[in-house]
Amino acid sequence: MKLKSVVGSALLLASLLGGTASAQVTLLNASFDVARETFVAINPKFVEHWKATTGQDIKIDQSFAGTSRQAQDIIQGKKVDTVTFNQVTDIEFLAERGAVAKDWAQQFPNNSSPYYSTIAFLVRKGNPKNIQSWDDLVRDDVKLVFPNPKTSGNARYTYLASWLYANEAFGGDEAKIKQFVAKVLGNVESFPTGGRGATVAFAQNGQGDVLLTFESEVLNIAGSEEFKGSELEVVVPPVSVLAEFPVAVVDRVVDQKGTRKEATEYLKFQYTPEIQRLLAGFNYRVTDPAVAKEFESKYAPVKLINPTDVLGPWTEIQSRHFAANGVLDQLLAK
Repeated sequence: MKLKSVVGSALLLASLLGGTASAQVTLLNASFDVARETFVAINPKFVEHWKATTGQDIKIDQSFAGTSRQAQDIIQGKKVDTVTFNQVTDIEFLAERGAVAKDWAQQFPNNSSPYYSTIAFLVRKGNPKNIQSWDDLVRDDVKLVFPNPKTSGNARYTYLASWLYANEAFGGDEAKIKQFVAKVLGNVESFPTGGRGATVAFAQNGQGDVLLTFESEVLNIAGSEEFKGSELEVVVPPVSVLAEFPVAVVDRVVDQKGTRKEATEYLKFQYTPEIQRLLAGFNYRVTDPAVAKEFESKYAPVKLINPTDVLGPWTEIQSRHFAANGVLDQLLAK
């Protein structure tokens, strides 16, 4: 009788302890390669917010890599609750395969993009090659660094930005546009798999004359203590691409884990004024009108072109430009 009582008590205690341990929800957020510092700042604030509003503990784990690789990993079984990407096509890839809702872009404001950026240039002290716009990137004496568009959403925006600029410059003449973009690609000295690798190649290893990446990233690099001694300079071309940073709940995972509520609130949190200010502090352009007004003086004026206004829906952009044997592959082969 005593043995049964002891065993029963042990089982009850184990059950209680298990229930306590399972009370803390853990979310895994997958993000793009150069977002480390941003989410190191955002995540503790959400943990604090969640505790204050619900009384519950929550833990946010992070994964950083090129977004195309992240999307592939999710399809292959990686248990990601939320994605905070820098490329619409990678979320569309997940939606087409049933991991994300087809209407994901309507689930949060601004096409599910709480913030955005564009592609800008980072050049060396004094801008010795006098880089001002996209035309300068096709000169024979200029070497470029940016990630591989096959693995990096960041680099696909660079590809699109060069295409959209050429479309304006050549009045839509596709033969001339392709020739221009092929020359940009041909001037690349280093093609790392992700944005962080491109930054290291340019700023630490001295490769190339120009680093092409998000405006937010070049501003962060130029203003950082790490590279302050290099006196790197930011050049924002007068015309560039609208680079939205889309977010989505990974339905397949949250329904399996029971974390839909937490995942949804985590993404909504990025639209709050507090986090919009934090994002602006990391040099992203934000969607909250009042916060955007506070920070507008820090950004150079630039004409931003939405790729879908010129090239059609993202599904068409993906299939025509970025799919196997698409235009990107054809131009890289040259």
